[in-house]
Amino acid sequence: MRYIWQHIEQIIKEYKGNTPLAIYLKNYFRQHPILGSRDRKTLSEMAYSWYRCSKGMNETLSFETKMQCCLFLTGNNSKLISPFIPQEWGYNENLSRNEKLNILNSQNKPGIVPGNNIHTNNTVFRLQHIFDADVQMSMKLDKYDWMQSMLTQPDLFIRVRSHKKEIIEALTNENITFKWINDTCLALPNGTSLEKCLKPSWYVIQDLSSQTTGNFFKPVDGDVWWDCCSGAGGKSLLLKDINPSVKLVVSDIRESIISNLRERFKQYHLELPSSYILDAGDKYELSNKMGHNRFNNIICDVPCSGSGTWGRTPEQMYFFNPHSISEYALQQKEIACNAAAYLLPGGTMYYITCSVFAAENENVVEHLLSKRSFTLEHKELITGINNKADSLFIAVLKREEPTALKS
Repeated sequence: MRYIWQHIEQIIKEYKGNTPLAIYLKNYFRQHPILGSRDRKTLSEMAYSWYRCSKGMNETLSFETKMQCCLFLTGNNSKLISPFIPQEWGYNENLSRNEKLNILNSQNKPGIVPGNNIHTNNTVFRLQHIFDADVQMSMKLDKYDWMQSMLTQPDLFIRVRSHKKEIIEALTNENITFKWINDTCLALPNGTSLEKCLKPSWYVIQDLSSQTTGNFFKPVDGDVWWDCCSGAGGKSLLLKDINPSVKLVVSDIRESIISNLRERFKQYHLELPSSYILDAGDKYELSNKMGHNRFNNIICDVPCSGSGTWGRTPEQMYFFNPHSISEYALQQKEIACNAAAYLLPGGTMYYITCSVFAAENENVVEHLLSKRSFTLEHKELITGINNKADSLFIAVLKREEPTALKS
């Protein structure tokens, strides 16, 4: 196992958070082909556990002991991680988080701090340290509860489009565990491979909270919708599945993302939307490319900190600079205000983020209400904490009069 310890120490030392951890690990493994499949899975488990909770570990611990504690608290695959955890800790996958913490923080537990006992004022792990920035949480979300959720890998969720019976049979035949969340949403263990047992057109991989935003969409036959920061098109696909007759326009700043979106629409046998490559935060570029287009509804799923999804990407929390929240908020205000100019009277804007910070959510909504002629119909933080899912914010804003800057 010593070479595993050498590799994980090298990974943690070299990785700086500039690329997604999954991509970094994929490249790292390509550079070290001697690592087998089990080795790669073990190192991935170690890396993700490290970025979930290592900041909360006592600074006096050695790297190896910190890693053992991280695996003990947050590891998912007991077969992979148990050989790396001291036997005297009594690791058991059925232990609750509190039971694990009690074991780590017990005063006379050997092997945790070499040569020292752990005293009550010198505990092994403090949850508040994994993200200790002084930020206001959105919609009175309890910061402690949110940080607790960061220690757990979220589930994989799929939105069932068709062939529900066949999906159940295929998953059962493959001995894949699943749970119905609602009539169209299934939760499965994260990392489950579905490509070999399910036809691509039967389902969409989409987080539960993201699927829930569709409950707020009210598409009317023939309405024109604009998804102004479409990304790979999760919300657009959801909209078209709710009502295929709506006319859809999508835009994003990245050409590769729009290309990906179009391929997904082809995969699901949906009519391709009109698409634009543009920066919705630049009102002059927006005017040049969007022209006289006007819309009944606008989905404004803006770039954000992504804090509501950090359970899936804990490295983003680990390397996050809290000062960037204000930068995101400024960009969000620009995009939303610019997009609002293209909304028809009586139309609706759906302002969405995957953030749990008030500065990116209700504060931006307040700005919109002060600058544009909107009525706020609803706002909500869709929390996925109790369902091992992401958290998203949505505000439904109705334009009741011609858009104009208020004096």
